[in-house]
Amino acid sequence: MRNFKDPIYQDWRKQVLKRDKRKCQMPGCKRGGKRMQVHHIRKWSTAAYLRYEVYNGITLCWDCHNEVNGKEIYFEKLFMEIVDSK
Repeated sequence: MRNFKDPIYQDWRKQVLKRDKRKCQMPGCKRGGKRMQVHHIRKWSTAAYLRYEVYNGITLCWDCHNEVNGKEIYFEKLFMEIVDSK
């Protein structure tokens, strides 16, 4: 289970947000700002070794994050390509 107050998690989250300039990275979405969410590209529960790797995170708005949850496998390749391009 994630501890959102964990300083290591918080540092990982800040690094991903900074890299993505606090903007949703879903193609076609233009949302940005303070309320962005950081999504693990490979799931937290199944890829423990990648939990705090910045390249395994991507910034999404609330709507896009909800669209992706439960369907991570379909978005993994796209998100890895987006992150690799940075």
